[in-house]
Amino acid sequence: MRPAILAGAMLALAACGSEPEEASLEETPARQAIEANAVRLSGEGLAVGGEAFFFNAGRNEVETALAKVLGEPSRSDTNTECGAGPIDFTDFDGGLTLHFQEAALVGWNWHLPYEGDAPTAENVALAGGETLGASRASVEGREGFVLVEGSTLGEEFVLASGVGGFIEEGEVAMLHAGTQCFLR
Repeated sequence: MRPAILAGAMLALAACGSEPEEASLEETPARQAIEANAVRLSGEGLAVGGEAFFFNAGRNEVETALAKVLGEPSRSDTNTECGAGPIDFTDFDGGLTLHFQEAALVGWNWHLPYEGDAPTAENVALAGGETLGASRASVEGREGFVLVEGSTLGEEFVLASGVGGFIEEGEVAMLHAGTQCFLR
């Protein structure tokens, strides 16, 4: 019963329109020290070098910090068709996309390159070290791994940390946290 409750809670967090939760600074992996040129993603937001940005952090601060590590954004746009309301997004080369509402960070997703994209950023990883392209067995070994039964989006999973993702051809193809705009 506990995995079902956990899965439901994780889906609520990752679902379009979810509200970000407050996180204790002492309890979050985003507060762990990382290299100055590294990005660590977590269920509470992300860390760039020594700076942690939790959901609700200001857009300018987050984008400025990421630009120092990943380079200037490759594009920005707005999706007006999300059930959570309009979501502004900023793409960085290497597959990282940030989601903003009212100039506040509300979510992120990190995906394997699509045709024509830059290669996956090697200095980006999930807090704890998981990266895109990791094997299914590797992600299944993470705390709280649960497959989302009946997902219309493919082989979808959630982790106890509040991070979700998708497995394609036996490897992690996308990771995400916070407000998303997946059409189900």
